[in-house]
Amino acid sequence: MKSVLLPAVAMVIAWNWDAAHAAEVTLIAPGGIRAAVEQMIPDFERTTGHKVRATFGSGGATKERVIRGEPFDVPIVQPRLETVIASGHVVAASETPLATVAVGVAVRTGAPKPDISTVDAVKRLLLGSKAIAYPNAATGAAAGVSFNETLEKLAIADAMKPKIKIAQGGRGAMELLAKGEVDFGLTFISEIITEPGVEVVGPLPRDISSPTALVGFLSVHSKEPDAAKALLRYLSSPEAATVYKARGMQPGR
Repeated sequence: MKSVLLPAVAMVIAWNWDAAHAAEVTLIAPGGIRAAVEQMIPDFERTTGHKVRATFGSGGATKERVIRGEPFDVPIVQPRLETVIASGHVVAASETPLATVAVGVAVRTGAPKPDISTVDAVKRLLLGSKAIAYPNAATGAAAGVSFNETLEKLAIADAMKPKIKIAQGGRGAMELLAKGEVDFGLTFISEIITEPGVEVVGPLPRDISSPTALVGFLSVHSKEPDAAKALLRYLSSPEAATVYKARGMQPGR
């Protein structure tokens, strides 16, 4: 009888210990990593007993909230990182590369996929289009900021102005595309593959569009530092790398 009861008692004690030490961890991140993080949260919660409360927004707005010192346990931000570290609200030594994501071209589901393999091919595609959509850089959308830089590098920013429909986020750009209001949509690939009615053509060439990095930190204001460390470790684990790849991203390590 003792041999039967002892393991059961040990399990109850272990469960009670885990429950007593379970915590709620707060996370803030840009929308480009949202689908991957939301996929990983349930597994993290099951394996650790902690709960995660996540907030997502544009890359610029997310960074500003971190710089202001809003008390998230695990902030995920995009470079440049100098202002984030200089704010004093993150633990600089905890800087953890999580993933990178490229801006890609999307078409409506079933539409022919154009050649975007070279800079010249992309330039011809854009100039030959009737309309394109991409996220609003003015509200801090990192994909929009990146694509504005692409248009400048191609020296066609002025020529494209009449063709551009600015959208609220990557999802908004894909909705315009799915409804047939534009010929092509551009945003992070991780935001294209989650939306119905659209397909990824591929990433823009690196000569005109560098992938955007997503970097995790621990907050100096964390009330649950152990749980926050566990979450950051999980988000940079081999298991997380598999999720990032499935979501159109490249692992940061």
